[in-house]
Amino acid sequence: MADRVRCPWCGTDPLYVAYHDEEWGVPRRDDRYLFEKLLLDGAQAGLAWITILRKREGYRRAFCDFDPVRIARLGEADQARLMQDPGIVRNRQKIASAVGNARAWLDLVDQEGSFGDYLWTFVDGRPVQNSWRSLEEVPASTPLSGRISQDLKRRGFSFVGPTIVYAFLQAVGVVNDHLVDCFRWREVQG
Repeated sequence: MADRVRCPWCGTDPLYVAYHDEEWGVPRRDDRYLFEKLLLDGAQAGLAWITILRKREGYRRAFCDFDPVRIARLGEADQARLMQDPGIVRNRQKIASAVGNARAWLDLVDQEGSFGDYLWTFVDGRPVQNSWRSLEEVPASTPLSGRISQDLKRRGFSFVGPTIVYAFLQAVGVVNDHLVDCFRWREVQG
């Protein structure tokens, strides 16, 4: 495994390497997973992803294993309690965003049937296959992430700007942004 060529952003931290090798960029349609990733990507705003990755279990515990129905019910007292939880990023706006996004998520699923179906319609059900050779080529956002961001905001979501949405699209395999010399680039194309 150590001799494999990987995207350089994952470095050598074993947690980050495992995330890159097993999860990042794999096309996902499961609503529970998509909800978790959307909330975690929003929590990442202004931080390094490794920070959130290291707190992922804390988020799962604090946010009801990412059950949107239970998160949507969290009131002000619950949010104040979460501000004291060292297992997550203790940012009042990000905590409130998670609760608001759970509510918006439930509304979207009620209207669209599933978030996965909604999300994948933006790319006609097939991942965008990019062929980047260096990290410098990979954009921070695209017109696609801009359209999805705008629609999510219209539906009441927050912490879903075009850059956050693009990171989300990369992570859940809507966009394949593994570099072409990375061993995962070809593996996640299916």
